[in-house]
Amino acid sequence: MRITSPLFDAFLKCATKGHLRSLGEISSGNEYAEWVRGRDESYQREAARGLQETVPETQRAVAPPATENLKAAKWTLAVDLMAQTPDRSADNQVCESRPNEESRGLGGPPSEQLLESRLHAVERVPSEGRGKPAQFVPIRFVFRNKLTKDDRLLLAFDALVVSQVLGREVSLGKVIHGDDHATLKVRASALAGEVRKRLGKIAALLSNTVPPDLVLNRHCAECEFQARCRKIAVEKDDLSLLAGMSAKERQKLRSKGIFTVTQLSYTFRPRRRPKQMRDKREKYHHSLKALAIREKKIHIVGSPELKIEGTPVYLDVEGLPDRDFYYLIGVRIGNGEAAVQHSLWADTVEDEGKIWRGFLGVLETVEKPVLIHYGSYETTFLNRMCGRYDGPANDSKPSPALAKPVNLSSSIFAQIYYPTFSNGLKDIAGFLGFEWSEREPSGIKTLLWRHLWETTRSTDLRDMLCVYNTEDCHALEIVSGSLALPTESTGKNASASNQASQTVSVEAIKRYEKRFGNFSSPITQFEQINKAAHWDYQRNRIYVRSSKLLKRNARRSHVHRRNRTNTAKRVPYKECPTCPFCGGKGTPREFCSRVLHDLHFGRSGIKRWTVDYRFFSYSCACCHKSFGTPEDFWPQSKYGRNLVAFLVYLSVEVCIPLVTVGKILNRFFGLDVPQGTLFALKNSAAKQYKHTYDGILLRLAAGSLLHVDETQISIRGKTAYVWVFTNLHEVAYVYADSREGALVQGLLKDYKGILVSDFYGVYDSLTCPQQKCLVHLMRDLNDEVLDHPYDEELKQIVASFAVLLRAIVETVDRRGLKRHFLGKHRAEVGRFYRRLGSLDCRSAAAEKCRQRFQKNRDKLFTFLSYDGVPWNNNNAEHAIKAFAKLRDVVRGSCTEDTARDYLVLLSVCQTCKYMGVDFLDFLRSGEKDIHAFAESRRGHRRRTQTSQADGLPAEAIPDSGG
Repeated sequence: MRITSPLFDAFLKCATKGHLRSLGEISSGNEYAEWVRGRDESYQREAARGLQETVPETQRAVAPPATENLKAAKWTLAVDLMAQTPDRSADNQVCESRPNEESRGLGGPPSEQLLESRLHAVERVPSEGRGKPAQFVPIRFVFRNKLTKDDRLLLAFDALVVSQVLGREVSLGKVIHGDDHATLKVRASALAGEVRKRLGKIAALLSNTVPPDLVLNRHCAECEFQARCRKIAVEKDDLSLLAGMSAKERQKLRSKGIFTVTQLSYTFRPRRRPKQMRDKREKYHHSLKALAIREKKIHIVGSPELKIEGTPVYLDVEGLPDRDFYYLIGVRIGNGEAAVQHSLWADTVEDEGKIWRGFLGVLETVEKPVLIHYGSYETTFLNRMCGRYDGPANDSKPSPALAKPVNLSSSIFAQIYYPTFSNGLKDIAGFLGFEWSEREPSGIKTLLWRHLWETTRSTDLRDMLCVYNTEDCHALEIVSGSLALPTESTGKNASASNQASQTVSVEAIKRYEKRFGNFSSPITQFEQINKAAHWDYQRNRIYVRSSKLLKRNARRSHVHRRNRTNTAKRVPYKECPTCPFCGGKGTPREFCSRVLHDLHFGRSGIKRWTVDYRFFSYSCACCHKSFGTPEDFWPQSKYGRNLVAFLVYLSVEVCIPLVTVGKILNRFFGLDVPQGTLFALKNSAAKQYKHTYDGILLRLAAGSLLHVDETQISIRGKTAYVWVFTNLHEVAYVYADSREGALVQGLLKDYKGILVSDFYGVYDSLTCPQQKCLVHLMRDLNDEVLDHPYDEELKQIVASFAVLLRAIVETVDRRGLKRHFLGKHRAEVGRFYRRLGSLDCRSAAAEKCRQRFQKNRDKLFTFLSYDGVPWNNNNAEHAIKAFAKLRDVVRGSCTEDTARDYLVLLSVCQTCKYMGVDFLDFLRSGEKDIHAFAESRRGHRRRTQTSQADGLPAEAIPDSGG
């Protein structure tokens, strides 16, 4: 297989172009491509002639024979040198004698590849001393003033060929480029790896009998096969016709079975935007672009408006990007037949400042000018001109116009979808009915015309450029007028007006195919029929008319059980003259009588408990606080502690909605607690345990091990986040408006323990030792292998990691998380990374995987050096599951304050579980310290066991807690 430098260059631009070049396909013709080829050849001859003049005639060689031995060469400069790598396929012994060629940096291609390059020039640097070979520096001539990455890769390809011929590395090359013949040194050795990857891909494409997928790209405008490829793409309705779609997006769609623009058009689904996103720019939908093309109608997203408060001035600039030189400024003032056109022409670079000042002078004559242009080229022009030649005075007419020019491209993007394959000015204006005098107008042709004019000074070429620029300004006016399409038809051309009137508002597109949720139909009768088919409607309006049982049940269902006023007992008042807050003497204020509604927990069940309390209300003369209310009452409520504990238990731990909890209390205990009261009691409970929650957070931040994770929560349509912090004993949930790292960095700024987390980048900003969750990594790697089933390099890396992790997990299963036993695996980890570093990955997926391992090297195996540090983040994920169950209950109706209250109570609930404490018992106890309650319960159990062992009843030993 023979790969030449022209073939390598073609593959750099496009795989299809390289394939056609390898087959010797006849080009369909491209005026610009032919001019570039001729310009390149003439520049090479000119540059080579100038380079030869710097070397004595006896020390230079022109087109030396290809069979010449470079090592024995005596010349200092060789021009037009043919270099070809030796054919190793005929001599297996040569291949075996140099098995580690790539490891020595030579970057040799596979033995079946023959590399060939016609070097523009080669400079030979004589040996600097005995034992040091002469150095060869390949030289490439490029006529452009600005170099591209492809130019550097071509030079690196030349260096690779020379290195293979010499048998040693060629690390340096030179590029002579531009009008001034500037010389740029390029480190070819740094690009050798990428050249080898490209060669591998080229070899795979050439060895395959099936041609590569045809993909249109930016190089098509410069390619000699443009017409051929465009025709095939249109016939296939290929996705690459959509100019704004990236290769990754196309690949993703193809993996779903979507290969054509028509297929893509059927995937668009209008979505209702959340309120918090309505003021932000809508993202670009390729499916909506495809839908506009299929229906041949303009599709509008939202209500785009173009407000021009002043006189419109349409600006279009022609220049030579290669030289950063602007030679023609087109200005069109006003609209319609009354518009005035100005064309400011510069013969040379010295005239650029002159036409800039002329442009400012034109703006001075306009009342309130508003500059309108298309694309970023004019934006760059305005910024550069103001920097080179100074802008207008602040109080002048041009100053506001230059400060805020209107870019129509930004106004159209993601808001107006024209039925064109691209959002280019030529395509959109052409759809609106505008016609250019040139058959296939393109900006790249102007580069050719300008260079030809500089050579010939032809008046016809200058007129062609001015006409092209004028027509661009006129087209800009047409497109600007089309932005009013949502409300009115614009355009002077009758056909353009007819097309422009065919607009579709995306918000008006309804999804009639919905089968669940709100049923809507353009046929009114269908909606009435659907309403009559609802279960509740039929049962309450239809069946009840013919069934006495249903009628009787309907009447009973409206009867609510009310609180009964009979009391279980009456408790007389007790004197309480001492203030519980400051210890002062209390002064009686009034005699009170209050009924307590509570629950009584017995050994075999729960029953309603109603107590009539009679007591005095006191006030303290020292602190002026009121007291005397029995402790059985929940603060500022007629309900008792057991009732509040029960509803919090059902709501938080059992995950029953509070509305349902109210029904349970009414049905089983005859307590008709209003819905608003239920929420108030829950909020009050959250305030009571806020101090407990704060203590949990402080202990977690001061601990030696911490697991952290985050998940989403919806707050009235707004996306917020909940962070979970946990260890083996406590859990805390923290609310945050966003997923940014400010909250984590603030809570853990002084944390010195081990942090176990997933691979979210926020955690990397913390300075503490970290352990990444290897289960997350394993799942990601498994997905990569499934997505790339034929990538052997990726499978090799993943399989090596799997073997390493399997051995570590087996040690954990036998010995636990002890560094004394896990430390032996650190040597295996080192060997794994050394093998990983020596790999030369050719596939993008394998290289991405290798870089991920390298990036997180210090955070994947931290647990091997510490005791008790797990290798996964299951503790945090388990805590996230508890929150997810509660989130499913409160979803949709949750406010930010409600979410914070739930998180406080859920933190206490999960901490009780981790501490081995019953959540309901803790709530009923009135205790605020979970650790103290846990110790009292353990102490109670120890005393109970001791008394039973001694033959004494448990009641004989006093209980001091709980």
